[in-house]
Amino acid sequence: MTKNQCEQMDESFGWDVRQNIEEIRANVKEAVQAAGRAEKDVALMAVTKTVPPERVNVALQEGICLLGENRVQEICQKAAFYRASKDKIHFIGHLQTNKIRDIIEKVSMIESVDSLHLAQALSRECEKRGMEMDILLQVNIGKEETKSGFYEEEVLDAVERIAKLPGLKAKGLMTIPPRFSGTLYFEKMQELFLLCKEKKIEGLEFSVLSMGMSDDYREAIACGSTQIRLGRAIFGERPAAKPH
Repeated sequence: MTKNQCEQMDESFGWDVRQNIEEIRANVKEAVQAAGRAEKDVALMAVTKTVPPERVNVALQEGICLLGENRVQEICQKAAFYRASKDKIHFIGHLQTNKIRDIIEKVSMIESVDSLHLAQALSRECEKRGMEMDILLQVNIGKEETKSGFYEEEVLDAVERIAKLPGLKAKGLMTIPPRFSGTLYFEKMQELFLLCKEKKIEGLEFSVLSMGMSDDYREAIACGSTQIRLGRAIFGERPAAKPH
């Protein structure tokens, strides 16, 4: 599909996206008011896994300020069709070190730095290219075996070590807590985020607490999230995987 074809399809694919975004914004407004916060303090990210570019472009037209990409191969295929520069694109999926070179010039932040090994590899690649990359540390706040990330008790040491790595700018924390856990883990993340900020570690510029997805973004906002990551709530259910 060409760029022009994508643009022509934007309107026909976008009516539900617009409705969904309008509803989400109303919910966000209600949540921030209840928490005594301002709407401007919560960024809305559209998670674009498996979503066709024409639907993503509708979200951008509606003022969505950030896109979250989960897969290296997918962003490499779709980025040219987006009506967005790389400063609006973050990588939020699991990143293997051998894929760093493929992604590093296509995004403005990597939110899923889940180990010192990955941080060190990113730092080396940034040094080679004479560039800086904003990152978030991914926290496995529920200590789930199926998820990667730093455990709560590891975060402060990791932050101090990563803050010393050239080419990286640690901007905050990201998490995907256990499903249907209420506010328990969001509250833990808020405490951890504030603790990191209070340490005033040299080279650290913490401003982002990325948590809250389609099922729990209201609760995340109540617990201080500065960025919510919504896929299904914006674009609808993803198509079922085809059987092999």
